[in-house]
Amino acid sequence: MPNYRCILAALDLSEEADAVLERATAMASAENAALHLVHVVEPLNLAYGGDIPMDFSSVQEQLQTQAEESLHQHAKRANVDLANCHLLSGRPDAQVHELCQTLKADLIIVGSHGRKGLALLLGSTANGVLHGATCDVLAVRVGQNK
Repeated sequence: MPNYRCILAALDLSEEADAVLERATAMASAENAALHLVHVVEPLNLAYGGDIPMDFSSVQEQLQTQAEESLHQHAKRANVDLANCHLLSGRPDAQVHELCQTLKADLIIVGSHGRKGLALLLGSTANGVLHGATCDVLAVRVGQNK
């Protein structure tokens, strides 16, 4: 079994993030590993196709502020140093991969949705993280049918 030194937990900041954070905290403690938390805010123009003729900059700023507050609350509950919290913007899977490389993380922990059927095993972000990762990925089953 590998000895992990740096664990990156990707949180979506929903209620389901608590299950991912709980597993990440337990793994980091058991492995005596550094724990980093990341949340990626997807720009509204990416999420909605980029062809919307409106300025969403104030809404985007509010989303960033709310995400930062929530990420810090999760970090405090898990005793994770705020210096190990990363709030990024862009495509979630690409940003997680890039941060993983920067941190030299050897394990990424993400949430997966417990829907039935192989095609619905992972959400699109978790699936993207899994398929582009250069290290181990642990998908924590969250949501339905636990």
